[in-house]
Amino acid sequence: MLTLSSRVQQIKPSPTLAITAKAKALQAEGVDVVNFGAGEPDFDTPENIKEAGIKAIRDGFTNYTAVPGIPQLRQAIAAKLKRENRLDYKENEIVVSCGGKHSFYNLAQALLDPGDEVIVPAPYWVSYPPMVSLAGGVPIILETGEDEGFKLSPERLQAAITKKTRAVIINSPSNPTGAAYSLDELKALAEVVVKNDILLISDEIYEHITYDGFEQHSPAEISQVVKDHCIILNGVSKSYSMTGWRIGFTAGPATLIAAMTKIQSQSTSNPTSISQMAAIEAYNGVQDYVKNVLVDFTKRRAYIIKALNEIPGISCFNPQGAFYAFPSVKGLLGKSCNGREIDSALTLCDLLLDEAKIAAVPGEAFGAPGYLRLSYATSMENIVKGIGRLAEFVKGLS
Repeated sequence: MLTLSSRVQQIKPSPTLAITAKAKALQAEGVDVVNFGAGEPDFDTPENIKEAGIKAIRDGFTNYTAVPGIPQLRQAIAAKLKRENRLDYKENEIVVSCGGKHSFYNLAQALLDPGDEVIVPAPYWVSYPPMVSLAGGVPIILETGEDEGFKLSPERLQAAITKKTRAVIINSPSNPTGAAYSLDELKALAEVVVKNDILLISDEIYEHITYDGFEQHSPAEISQVVKDHCIILNGVSKSYSMTGWRIGFTAGPATLIAAMTKIQSQSTSNPTSISQMAAIEAYNGVQDYVKNVLVDFTKRRAYIIKALNEIPGISCFNPQGAFYAFPSVKGLLGKSCNGREIDSALTLCDLLLDEAKIAAVPGEAFGAPGYLRLSYATSMENIVKGIGRLAEFVKGLS
């Protein structure tokens, strides 16, 4: 009889991908579902980037490459880090992987021994805790509230550090809340990190999607000693609408990058050769696309946040970045729909999909019960339709 490992039995599938898959299955059946579940831009990959991928195919650039990515791509990433983040990294301090998720997976495998602790502020991206656990580590969840701007304070960080702590994860701007850390806030956290000689894992995948003049910073730019304690995760998926191309990267100490490369050599080997050539064009080519997309996201954010806050029982934090609304639905808990009590955001999401044909992700997936994540990486038409349906749904509750 087939017996699965205890490791895999402890891990649940990604709830965001599960919600999206269910919504798409209903849409394939002809059901008019408004899908707020997707964590990817609804824009197409820019033409110049697509052409670079097509050219790679036509030029026969379809063989294995160096495991950590071709030198030209790592050079393009180093140039991007210098140009945009004021950071100096060498080729051997960068490894390119098959998406941002793969980057974090390799990092956890290279960094953690059984029992090592990683501090994960909640709300968190759904995959952080499982990937820490898969590496034998222990995710230490620190809840942050809306009154704190969904951000970790240096005092809370210091209190959570033990002899087993290896790292803390900071995702700024955040998935799912859209919260972003100022330079002063990063400096305060970095001071705790350096003092306790742990690592700061900085997930910067949403760095280009910020609002109201917010100035994005990487903690690695604070000082050389902070940079020595910092690991940067990033990639092309969100900024250039390249989710399916699967290119992410890690920048950090050469010893750690070499270890991650060794792990990658025994799993996927190199990232896709064609995607690497497209990513070079993304980083080296014209950057107008990023600015143009932000104009649309800004309009969508303004509409959805205002509309959510007008629905009785719902209140919504104003995100500083990314493309998610993270409304509190605690005011709806205890109400009923067709005789079924709404006892959690999870139940609410089931009812929204069944009754209102709206796909959203429950806050439980992010370590934040009582909240929903609504992606506004969809058309304004869909946003207006979906929030209208939500308002009507709430009106009908008893």
